Amino acid sequence: MLYGRAAEQERLARLLAEACAGRSGALLLRGEAGIGKTALLDWLAGTAAAQAHGETTGDGREVRVLRVTGVEPEADLAFGGLVQLLWPVQDRLNALPAPQAAALRAILGTGREQRGPDRFLTGLAVLTVLAELAEDGPLLCLVDDAQWLDRATAEALLFAARRLAAEGVAMVLAGRDDDGFTAPGIPELPLPRLDFEDSSRLLADRGRAPALHSQIITESAGNPLALIEFDAARSDQPHQHAPLPVADRVSSAFRARIGGLPERTRLMMLIAAAEGRGDLPLLLRASELLGVDLGDLAEAERTGLMYVMDGAVTFRHPLIASATYQDAVLARRIAVHRALAEAATDPDCRARHLLAVATGPDQEAALELAAAAGRARGRTAYAAASGLFGQAARLTTDPRQRASWLAEAAALALAAGHAAQADRLAEEAGELADGLAGELADGSVDGLVDDPATGARVASVRAAVAFELGDRNEAAHGLLARVGNAAPNATPNSAPNSAPPEASGLLRTAAVYGWLAGDADAVRTAAARLATAVGATDPLVEGLERLCEDDAEHGLPLLTRFLEGRPDTTGPRDADEAAQAIRMLALTCGLLLGDDEAAHALASAEVRRCRSQALIGQLPYALDVLAQTHLLAGHHRDAEAAVTEAEEIARDTGMRRRLVRLGAVRARMAAIEGDARRVRELADSTPPALRTDVDCALVLLDLGLGDFGSALSRLDPPPPGPDRYTWLSLSTAADQIEAAVRLGQPERAEEALRHCESWARATKAPWAQAVALRCRALIDDRPEPYAQALHLHEKGGRPFERARTELLYGEWLRRARRPNEAREVLRSALATFERLRAEPWVRRAAAELRAAGERRVAARVPAENPIDRLTPQELQVVRLARGGSSSREIAAQLFLSRRTVEHHLYKAYPKLGVGSRRELARLDLG
Repeated sequence: MLYGRAAEQERLARLLAEACAGRSGALLLRGEAGIGKTALLDWLAGTAAAQAHGETTGDGREVRVLRVTGVEPEADLAFGGLVQLLWPVQDRLNALPAPQAAALRAILGTGREQRGPDRFLTGLAVLTVLAELAEDGPLLCLVDDAQWLDRATAEALLFAARRLAAEGVAMVLAGRDDDGFTAPGIPELPLPRLDFEDSSRLLADRGRAPALHSQIITESAGNPLALIEFDAARSDQPHQHAPLPVADRVSSAFRARIGGLPERTRLMMLIAAAEGRGDLPLLLRASELLGVDLGDLAEAERTGLMYVMDGAVTFRHPLIASATYQDAVLARRIAVHRALAEAATDPDCRARHLLAVATGPDQEAALELAAAAGRARGRTAYAAASGLFGQAARLTTDPRQRASWLAEAAALALAAGHAAQADRLAEEAGELADGLAGELADGSVDGLVDDPATGARVASVRAAVAFELGDRNEAAHGLLARVGNAAPNATPNSAPNSAPPEASGLLRTAAVYGWLAGDADAVRTAAARLATAVGATDPLVEGLERLCEDDAEHGLPLLTRFLEGRPDTTGPRDADEAAQAIRMLALTCGLLLGDDEAAHALASAEVRRCRSQALIGQLPYALDVLAQTHLLAGHHRDAEAAVTEAEEIARDTGMRRRLVRLGAVRARMAAIEGDARRVRELADSTPPALRTDVDCALVLLDLGLGDFGSALSRLDPPPPGPDRYTWLSLSTAADQIEAAVRLGQPERAEEALRHCESWARATKAPWAQAVALRCRALIDDRPEPYAQALHLHEKGGRPFERARTELLYGEWLRRARRPNEAREVLRSALATFERLRAEPWVRRAAAELRAAGERRVAARVPAENPIDRLTPQELQVVRLARGGSSSREIAAQLFLSRRTVEHHLYKAYPKLGVGSRRELARLDLG
């Protein structure tokens, strides 16, 4: 029986009932040790079991229960928790998409498939397998002691939990409130201590006289476990109001009880506590080495401290295991871990115990830990692999190996989303590598051999960490410094190839980081060193350097060459820092070149690649670029859907800086629609280093609202170098030209016009040339460029820019007393602005039409498009379904379950006025 938990039981019962009705949910029980989290999970499991024995869910289906318990010694054992959870249901893996099934088989050790590099593939696979199990009936997933789950398991379970919707799955996690376990996006239910009345009921049911309740309740402070243990120990221990926390007092009580057991029993308990997993065969092998056996646990079982059943050894409460381990002297603990290492058949288990044995440098243990780290990395358990490489580095006797393993630990910490930890590890690796280089140079260490590959790896990792943490300039300059240190005497007159072979890749990456950071000097330096010390020509780096000099005429063709001839960096195993940096820039190059269709095709292909290979961690950037292309094409709802998905994934995967960068698309959309409050909110929340694109949106907002002075001065002087070539650069230059003309200060537009015309000539994109002609027409106040611009606009691209050209030409025609011609182009402009819901521009076009003699002109919002009724995720599901994808295929692409996809379709059909996929295929979704 549970005491004082009626409200919590009701909440859990509702969650289970929702699952029985086909709706999913997740909940985190939070509380101190001994507060009753496990008891509530047991009660819920019992409630589900009662339904399985007669009380069904209402549709004849029983509730299946899966359970996993975190174990403190296994906190660094990659995916140990998932093995425990999914082992009983591994027969269901055949129903999963191939990449997901391969991921889980690799974790369970039941297949030979090679996994992709994305750690979030596992979370998607867990979601899918839970949904598959729920096809047979409601599923209850219970996770106890979540604070001790290995990080890879915790990430996978939380990723799945946040995406549960309509599968019929209830997931309940229980974790301590003081051990750092967090579950963003999961509702929490804190468990309070029992009040005096409920505490008294508990003691009364245990046969304790009421006269003794007050003292025990005072000492236990309402903690249920403390109530039970203090009551049990009352006759053996004097009671006192100790200043220790309740959990510590309970542990003290446990230690006292353990201390009264025979020494052989205590040794067997210590073996079990050190082993941690309850693996009876391993425990027996180790105990034989130490001269004890299973019979020595009898006294611990008799006193209720431990249980041995179903081939497993279990402590009644984790605090008993902690008390057993902490009360043993160091020499005894080392002896136990040595026996466990010798008895272990699993190499990862052996490595864990060897680590516990090591009290100083130990090359054998270091090599085994590094091997375990490599296996964890292969399973994409990057956080666990990082920790293991870091531990191996601290035990190795080889300083070069220490630097290499620390660099790898830093890279894996970054891949796991732990940038601050990666920064510390990378700094340590860098200091060690620099020290080794100095010792080599002055000959202070005999036999030391230079290892440029390790130095390059360290520099690459430190740069990636700096870039992710926001110090973009440091990312580029750190790589440049590395190349400079490797070839300190290189000059413009040096012989080519005087730098080490790693220099070319480092310099290219430095140029990319410099460009993305807006650091023209870093790009120039990288280009110069490539040409001198390395003797290499690179169209990417040379093209970026030309653009830094505002030489679009020569720079953009070089970037075209790079895109056409770049090596394939999109393979599933090409995940190093340099490849990722190159891929990021390649996605952006299409927009730099003004070829919106090519940019859209490139971004769409990258999104498809990420979806098909479940590369969730790489998807937000590709979705961001895809959203930009949707926005430029006038498909605002599709842009919103892409950004929404990217934001959800970035939030789930800890990519906080990605979240900030995604605001540029929303800001541009809000500026077009005249939502000043939203644009300014986004601007206020964006760090200065990332403000260029949001400032471009503010310029457009100012222009639309008639604040020409602000529009002209906001980016005056224009940003230098790379920031002049963002995806909005040409449009913003055109905005400033229009603002200058309307202020009667066309001379202030000369630099912007030169930039605009140079960029348009180099891109050869019809829409870009049309915008440049529009700007020339504004400056010269002549109609011919307007007419030429409209002719180019007919070739397609950027409808908002076409409507603006039509608006300005219409204004010119009206002023020239050619009202019939003016009305024709103004009607077209108004229709486009209305479709885009560009409210300030709708008002301007309507006013011009009235001034040109149009009767009954009313700025109006167009008839509602059916897709405007859909949520962003419903829109994505509907588009894929309309294209012929099955629910299972859509689920794999959008990282949802099949049932959730069908739920979205069920909600979308009435909004669209259809009742089936066949009718959906006939809809025009724009």
